Amino acid sequence: MKAIVMTGPRKSKVTEIPIPKIRDNELLVKVTYTGMCHSEWYPWSVAQPGEMFGHETVGVVAEVGRDVQGFRVGDRVTGLGGGGYKEYIVMEPCKTVHVPDNLQDEDAIAEPLACLLSAAMKNPIQTLGDSIAVVGAGYMGLGIISLFRAMGYGDIVAIDKREEARANALRFGATQAYAPDALPKGFIMNFDTMGKTDLSRDGHPDGFWNMGFQNVMEFTGTQDGLQLAGDLTAAHGRLGIGGYHNDSFRSIDYKLWNFKAITTINCHERRIDYEAGLCERCMMLLSRGIWKFTGVTNRIYAMDEFDKGNEDMIAHAGGFIKGAVRCSD
Repeated sequence: MKAIVMTGPRKSKVTEIPIPKIRDNELLVKVTYTGMCHSEWYPWSVAQPGEMFGHETVGVVAEVGRDVQGFRVGDRVTGLGGGGYKEYIVMEPCKTVHVPDNLQDEDAIAEPLACLLSAAMKNPIQTLGDSIAVVGAGYMGLGIISLFRAMGYGDIVAIDKREEARANALRFGATQAYAPDALPKGFIMNFDTMGKTDLSRDGHPDGFWNMGFQNVMEFTGTQDGLQLAGDLTAAHGRLGIGGYHNDSFRSIDYKLWNFKAITTINCHERRIDYEAGLCERCMMLLSRGIWKFTGVTNRIYAMDEFDKGNEDMIAHAGGFIKGAVRCSD
């Protein structure tokens, strides 16, 4: 079978490797698409020869272990399956879910959807119609915006440097969209906008409780995006950090965060069983139209175009929102 194998930084090749053998409690899945995840862009850019990537898979069951219940050859499935840039992968039934008949394969790449649902559940709405700011309107930012709309948030303010991303944000449920350098007065709460701070307990300057947002979600994965998200968070506000910051260390103004007494939430998910359950829930939400987040995977690449796909992803080339590699017919 064919597989994408790295030959060095930013360079891969398609090579032939054996089709894996399954055990009695496993599934062999012929991979249709593997989604391209920004979390793997940096590892791809510094890759060592022989490394393999891919964890966002959707495909068709090709073989069923004799002890496996609930799956048949030909079933369309998705879930948590690693090493997905191959024609075939082995999946565990407990991490595998069926794809509803009314969903396209490209819309049923469940792993990133489960990450989004987990992040949303860590930032529950307090009162119907609450406002929230979302920093970053790439694929994950758009997904969280559409989820927040389904959850009942009211004003959803999207912030992104790219005009195209801001237009996408409005299409997926944001009520307002701004460039970082065009934010209205009152959105930012830092030491420059607050003026002199007072710890005497005699009160605060006028407007202190009208600055910033009580709810902020960051989905940029960049230093400046994280800093902006902190500046947007109001006193005693809640900041969800969903961006994957894996390329270097980050610096934050903890003096400011400390003074504002904000709550920060790491929105990443490492509980595999829980995330597998979310994969199934995501399929239901999309299938029933509760979560309106389909038609977002807008770039499909052949296996030998994997490196081009990564370059397009970082450059947002040609309206890139979400890419996927087609691993088999």
